[in-house]
This record gives sequence, C-alpha cells and structure tokens, in this order.
Amino acid sequence: MLTLTLAFLLAACGAGLAEPIRFVDCGSKDGSITEVNVTPCPSEPCLLHKGDSYSVNVTFSSKIDSKGSQAKVYGEMLHVDIPFPLDQPDGCKSGISCPIQKDHSYSYLNKLPVKSEYPSIKLVVKWELLDDQGQPLFCWKIPVQITS
Repeated sequence: MLTLTLAFLLAACGAGLAEPIRFVDCGSKDGSITEVNVTPCPSEPCLLHKGDSYSVNVTFSSKIDSKGSQAKVYGEMLHVDIPFPLDQPDGCKSGISCPIQKDHSYSYLNKLPVKSEYPSIKLVVKWELLDDQGQPLFCWKIPVQITS
C-alpha cells in the first residue's frame, strides 16, 4: 500500500511540473490537439541535451475511428524533414487505448531520445501520429536547440 501511495504522489508531483508548450499545428486532419507537453522543457525553444530523453505527452481528440496509429518524428532543417527514430512508434503502445474512437479524447505518451551523435543545432521538431489510413490524427511543431 505504501508503495502504491508513493508511486501516486510521485506521478502527481511530476505531472504538476509539466507545462504546456506553444506549438504550431501542422495539419491535424483527423484529430484536434488540446495540449502538448515536453518534459523537461522549462523555456522555449526547448533545450535538448545530447544523451538525454524527453517525455512527450499530447492530449488530443479524434475526429474518426481508427484501428491503430503510428508516430513519425522529424527534425526539420531548411524545410527538409529528417526522420528521428522512435523506440516505440506504435501509438497503441504509447498510452492510447485502441481502437481509437471518434469524439474520444486520448493522451499520447512517448519519449524523445536525443542521441549523443546528433549535431548541436537549432531546428524544428515535427511530430505526427497517423491513423490507419495514413492521415494525421495530430501534427505539431516546436522549435528546439540540441546542445551538449
């Protein structure tokens, strides 16, 4: 019981530290974004330190039914999208209870690992969650700076 209480308190405190960030919607055709959180990101642009991993939480509602979803993440430089690999691209294994239902709200949870071999650079992170027809349930962009 003590372990459960401690876990709940730690989760509640961690959730209280998350601040919504300003994002640009880049074409959420089949869904609507309510909020985007990247933790830790105390200021904007988010400073992403090489070798660290960042929590991403997107609250959205779906405008359609979908059996599944797949996430794609890009670093946008000079208007070119460079894919960033995710350890878990399956949205149904990232906090979303599938199948996704129309007019329901979901919290998508994932991690953004920043590899030590990434260059120190300013860029835009573009994050999409695609439905089973390949259309975006959500798409958002934020400016970041990768640093040592």
